[in-house]
Amino acid sequence: MERTPNGTAVGVDDPYEFAGICDYLTNDGRCRYAFDHYEADPEFARDRAREDYACPVVDSGSEADSGAPDRESDALPGWSDCPHFRSRNHDRECVRCGLEEKRIAHDDERPLLEEHHLSYADGLRSSGESDASDSVNLSHEITIYLCRWCHAKVHTSWARITDDVAPDPDAIAALEDRRGREYDELGFESAAERRDER
Repeated sequence: MERTPNGTAVGVDDPYEFAGICDYLTNDGRCRYAFDHYEADPEFARDRAREDYACPVVDSGSEADSGAPDRESDALPGWSDCPHFRSRNHDRECVRCGLEEKRIAHDDERPLLEEHHLSYADGLRSSGESDASDSVNLSHEITIYLCRWCHAKVHTSWARITDDVAPDPDAIAALEDRRGREYDELGFESAAERRDER
């Protein structure tokens, strides 16, 4: 199982199985990284500019709509072959148990969901930190969302992202508490009702 720079498990063997489309991929199959971050990797940016900023992984003719490279074709590389691939999940529910996020406006309560890194970009690793058992140098940022309870289980035990589990009872209680407070705030109370209470 892959591990964090601190040595704790991330819950998967292959982070790329959970990677969505690249954050830098535009709808028409172009690489936004090469355009927006030219100074970070000028050689990569020049190569992309020569090809009209076409993504090196996705064929802009057919694959940009699906957001995934054609694994059947030997002509196309996978996401792991792009030096600047980044995939952050934006679905606001736990990938492991399905718990939905519920935020209360103007409240500093700890979120129910937390960002969980399956793979770290080189810039996110602390200098000098590495896991001796990690034979592959992970260089892409791949993140998903886990609820606080699943997040703790994945990092402190052998729990996996793919486990078929229901939300933790404490997680359901926290979600229902937030829903209850949200409904209370949405309740309508007329001025006459408020005056009668006095």
